[in-house]
Amino acid sequence: MKKFALLLTGILIFSSCLTSENLPSNVTFEILTIDEYDVPDTFTVGKVDTIAVKYTLPNNCYSFENVYYEVQDTTRIVAINSFVRLEENCSDVEIQEEHKFTVFVSQQEDYVFKFYKGKDNDGKDIFDEVVVPVN
Repeated sequence: MKKFALLLTGILIFSSCLTSENLPSNVTFEILTIDEYDVPDTFTVGKVDTIAVKYTLPNNCYSFENVYYEVQDTTRIVAINSFVRLEENCSDVEIQEEHKFTVFVSQQEDYVFKFYKGKDNDGKDIFDEVVVPVN
């Protein structure tokens, strides 16, 4: 068990050192838009709730990395971080996936979720905004 814990710690330390500056030149990260989302009608303080998001991987060179989740006061910005393998033969088939994540409701104010939808013609970010009241 100690060896497993040591191995896990080593992997975490190694992966925390990976940034886009020291990644191989044939991979990159890209933020993807949220196609659909499912949020609860209300939250209850002290409870954990689940949010589901659907997103589209443009081809099989894209992989889900994690949920981009930024907290700004009562607002939560949500997008998908993807890992992209470059210089590979990629299929042209889009792949729609769903990811669920939990939210621990710790504030009494309503939660404002901003789901990333892309950029407008001026390069400004576009969001769908949803307010979830807290009981």
